[in-house]
Amino acid sequence: MMVATMKLIFVLAIVLFEGCFVSSSKESADPYSSKESADPVPYDYSANIECVKEAEKPLYGGGILKEAEAPSSAGGKKLLAEKSKSAPGKDCTLKVELKKDHHYALSAWLQLSKGTGDIRAVLVTPDGKFNTAGVIVAQSGCWTMLKGGATSYAAGKGELFFETNVTAEVMADGMALQPFSFKEWDGHRNEIITKERKKKVKITVQDASGKALEGAEVTLQRVGKGFPLGNAMTKEILDKPEYEKWFAARFKVATLENEMKWYSTEYHKNEEDYRVADKMVELAEKYNISLRGHNVFWDDQTAQMKWVSSLSVPQLKEAMAKRLKNVVSRYAGKLIHWDVVNENLHFNFFEGKLGDDASGQIFNDVSKLDSKPILFMNEFNTIEQPNDPAPLPTKYLAKLKKIRSFPGNGDLKYGIGLESHFATPNIPYMRGSLDTLAQAKVPIWLTEVDVTKGPKQVEYLEEVMREGYSHPAVKGLVLWGAWHANGCYVMCLTDNNFKNLPVGDVVDKLLHEWRASPDTAKTDAKGVFEAEVFHGEYNATIKHSSLKKPLVQTVDLDSSAEATVKATSPKSGY
Repeated sequence: MMVATMKLIFVLAIVLFEGCFVSSSKESADPYSSKESADPVPYDYSANIECVKEAEKPLYGGGILKEAEAPSSAGGKKLLAEKSKSAPGKDCTLKVELKKDHHYALSAWLQLSKGTGDIRAVLVTPDGKFNTAGVIVAQSGCWTMLKGGATSYAAGKGELFFETNVTAEVMADGMALQPFSFKEWDGHRNEIITKERKKKVKITVQDASGKALEGAEVTLQRVGKGFPLGNAMTKEILDKPEYEKWFAARFKVATLENEMKWYSTEYHKNEEDYRVADKMVELAEKYNISLRGHNVFWDDQTAQMKWVSSLSVPQLKEAMAKRLKNVVSRYAGKLIHWDVVNENLHFNFFEGKLGDDASGQIFNDVSKLDSKPILFMNEFNTIEQPNDPAPLPTKYLAKLKKIRSFPGNGDLKYGIGLESHFATPNIPYMRGSLDTLAQAKVPIWLTEVDVTKGPKQVEYLEEVMREGYSHPAVKGLVLWGAWHANGCYVMCLTDNNFKNLPVGDVVDKLLHEWRASPDTAKTDAKGVFEAEVFHGEYNATIKHSSLKKPLVQTVDLDSSAEATVKATSPKSGY
């Protein structure tokens, strides 16, 4: 969880923008015409995280940028002729015609004329808003791909430009800006849900002798597995049966909000207390709720623990070894994940004390104590805030690559943890960033999803949840709506009587939608029932004239697409 003080966002500064170039090539045929078409344009989830010698062709044939032209210079098409100390010159801005209520997917290959720095893409919409559509780390000598975008809520003239925080020329190639109506965007989501979250299944019903039961009624009710959707919980759940009941009825994944953190288990040196965390782990086991371990080390909070921050390097290493051994070993085999290092793209307590390989060493130590959990680097603002330069997708991936390169870390089980604390979501940027992060080929989880209070909190939360659920690289989603009697972090799902608030209602709506079961149907002459279902574990209830009472059997439709239900004996029911 990020601290409230870090809500202040550092805006990318521009330091002497010398110039920018764009080069492009016309395609003889444009398969992704920006004109209205009866056939919707499919979204391209591809991305590239390598710095390559030759830029690739633009996605969507360039979209509405396919005709972008400017006078040639230096092998490209120069868009800025004069130096500017504060902003790109008018000749460096691409004029675009934007549509009302459309998401715009932006992609471009970028490089700097010298050195390394951040490049920011800005889409100015007709309502006068300057929308950061993406930021990447780029360098000279090779091309880096930016994926992102922004939304236009008004129709009319818009502008696209790039800027950097270093003294260098920005060059762009293979640019594309593709519009999608909100309806088309929802269509992409539905396509992925059908492909990634559902499957066609076949259940065969037989009698005790193995003979097909024709005309048997089959009803499915999901009881577990499937896409993991969870929530944070607090220690107050231990003393509130109504809280326990409310939580267990909805979620099969949980994160202890604070109770496993170092400052919760050993705020004063050598005064360890795991009693609360232990009881919460027992509660999760009671309901078969999978737990994420949050967290082993947190750079920011550790620095605020006076006894830790005052230690010498040898003393710190000793204290860390004790913490690692006691917390990781204590819960070994009981957790599906560990947030190994928390928010250390924003903070650097351990690297500052122990050197650049500190995080890699911590990952290595955790894996030796418990090899079961997926190991996460948990960070905020990577997908929710493009103007925060610290956790950009390219910087996140660079840090993950460094951790993986530490001796012995190559084959560890990694995950990408994205806290997802949103204010006003930029949905196209979120999707483009997930596309980029997906190239690491490890599971992505949205680990602490919430939206700050405001008139559109419910609407924004639903958009964020739908976008995360429908992205093919996202493997789980955990809300950060833990209940507190004295008020929640930023988002409460219920009141103090555990009656849903509007945000709780939208969560329940999505839970119901994503766990919906097909209507009851009868088996055919071969005793077969076929349907399209969400991944998961189901209770199959079978009714037939040959059965004395309904037959109920659990079938795993998460890992398999076929199951056989057999009655032990006719007229006996089981």
